[in-house]
Amino acid sequence: MEIQKILNLVKDGSMSVEDAERHLQKGSFAEMGYAKLDTHRKARTGFAEVIFCSGKSDDHLLNIFKRLYEEEGEVFGTRASAEQFEVIRKVFPETQYDPLSHIIKIEKEGKKQIGKIVVCSAGTADIPVAEEAAQTAEYFGAKVERIYDVGVSGIHRLFSKLDAIQSANCVVAVAGMEGALASVLGGLVDKPVIGVPTSIGYGASMHGLSALLTMINSCANGIAVVNIDNGYGAGYIATQINRLGEKS
Repeated sequence: MEIQKILNLVKDGSMSVEDAERHLQKGSFAEMGYAKLDTHRKARTGFAEVIFCSGKSDDHLLNIFKRLYEEEGEVFGTRASAEQFEVIRKVFPETQYDPLSHIIKIEKEGKKQIGKIVVCSAGTADIPVAEEAAQTAEYFGAKVERIYDVGVSGIHRLFSKLDAIQSANCVVAVAGMEGALASVLGGLVDKPVIGVPTSIGYGASMHGLSALLTMINSCANGIAVVNIDNGYGAGYIATQINRLGEKS
């Protein structure tokens, strides 16, 4: 239970001070033997723990999913396979799965979305990573606009969307090949740009290393770079920036 909810229950008399104290004195994580779920993460950081699904056994994933859902009333997982989705759906039929981004989730209805984040992809092949970033930000309460297939091989496509991009609190640039999109955007906007190199490309792209090196060596200012294919990390940081933008 969230700390703010506990305090409100005490305030309106629905919970005694003693019961509130017992809730707040519970351990800061839930011990499951094979996992220690960080149940206080949202209270500390504003973001509840999510599940990295890849590599987890079916039983472990299902039990972690169930426990987080019980704690938060919603749950979000990345890098889930279609087979893992079928395992979860048997117990939680309301679960949603996106085979493009490999995101699995149960989300609260009527969630308010604030501010504006623009997620740009250089090519259509970069969209799976871009969607991981976009859907992460949306899950955490940000309003997201997607602008896809605006890479530098046809830069006029990017310029046609410049007004929308410049109006955002933060821009996410998802690009493989040589990863030039982040540098171009960094020179066009006055907001932070988060570069996401992808593993899309031919041999010398070295599974995204070429795009990563391009982005971290950019001469444009205001660019931060996450790891190769890390759409989740980009969506998380973009949400933090977006929240700050809405507070100012």
